Amino acid sequence: MPMDHALACASSLLPCQEAVEGPLLNSLLSIKQGLNMFIIEDKGGAIAIMCASLFFLGTWPAVLTLLERRGRLPQHTYLDYSITNLLAAVLIALTFGQLGDAKHNMPNFFTQLSQDNWPSVLFAMAGGIVLSIGNLSTQYAWAYVGLSVTEVISSSMVVVIGTTLNYFLDNRINRAEILFTGVACFLVAVILGSAVHASNAADNEKKLSESRNTYKIGTDGGTETGKKVIDKDAPKDMENGASAEYSTKAEAGTAEYLIELEERRSIKVFGSSTFIGLGIVFFSGICFSLFSPAINLATNDQWHTLKDGVPHLVVYTAFFYFSISCFVVGIGLNILFLYRPMAGVPKSSFKAYLNDWEGRQWALLAGFLCGFGNGFQFMGGQAAGYAAADAVQALPLVSTFWGILLFGEYRKSSKKTYTLLVFMLLMFIAAVATLMASAGHRSTK
Repeated sequence: MPMDHALACASSLLPCQEAVEGPLLNSLLSIKQGLNMFIIEDKGGAIAIMCASLFFLGTWPAVLTLLERRGRLPQHTYLDYSITNLLAAVLIALTFGQLGDAKHNMPNFFTQLSQDNWPSVLFAMAGGIVLSIGNLSTQYAWAYVGLSVTEVISSSMVVVIGTTLNYFLDNRINRAEILFTGVACFLVAVILGSAVHASNAADNEKKLSESRNTYKIGTDGGTETGKKVIDKDAPKDMENGASAEYSTKAEAGTAEYLIELEERRSIKVFGSSTFIGLGIVFFSGICFSLFSPAINLATNDQWHTLKDGVPHLVVYTAFFYFSISCFVVGIGLNILFLYRPMAGVPKSSFKAYLNDWEGRQWALLAGFLCGFGNGFQFMGGQAAGYAAADAVQALPLVSTFWGILLFGEYRKSSKKTYTLLVFMLLMFIAAVATLMASAGHRSTK
């Protein structure tokens, strides 16, 4: 009779179970019915999410720079990066853009995929194209002029050009007298950034000329040292990326360190003109200046390209299309660069890329950081104005921190370089503060 006893006990518990499950189920249903699509609508929330964007967008370039300095081919790195960059947009669209009930004139993600909103989709995809080209350019610029200067110049150009465009596209919801004071500060930061690079390049040239290690620049951009030549085929240290022959790593900021770095890194820059690096940086800055206005047009339809009654693209849907085009361009160009490389990078193949697992986890992490950083920037911009959201271009403050901490940038430099660097960062901080202070509020009605 034990089984009958057990059944009797179970049946006696059923009323209690129903008593608990009934209210619980009703509570869950009421919570679900109360959930709406996650949209940031207040200035405080916008500033908070832009701060997260600032950290992410300032960190991912440092991760890619680390891999380049360890000798990983930039084509391999960017292919990995592109995958997770797109995956971040998909995750944002399927969570923030799909969960919960749609709001007035804000359909959920899947609903918008079937709507006739192609003019806005094309604006979003155009933004992804210019961002992909800009990111690809900066990957080479980091090698020529360093992480911090690259980020300062390109980001300042975004503010000078992109913020001005966004101000007028946003129907001037930001306070102009504060906004354009910040823009002027960014413009000064561009000039100081160029001066920092020129001074640091002169410091490095002086170190090399005074080095006890005689060296010469080869026709292929490589270096030959008088004391020791690095065997490129020697096994590499997984942590530092250096050949095993170098049991003692040269001190950061010394001529020996610069020579070892040149031999180890994948992009050779010795003997290159300063203007090549700066030219790449300014080109990437122009590209970066256009992607945020493109997203602004995609989500707010200021040019009235949509048919009557068609809702504007929600920021999550726009970001999804933006990332699709960014992915296609990035993958296509880097597969081409595998077989036709530039900037002295060795040739590779798709098979070699698939077999290259050294540092892959870092490249995948960089893609996630950039993807979520861009997504958070757009979410903040939709709430407080895209002009104010360009305050995340303070990312050079984060990148400079990583550049000094991880790569020894500006170690043993001259007082002139340090002075220019301090003034550049101070001007940058002032610019970002004024830009944040100009934040407005976009009406969602």
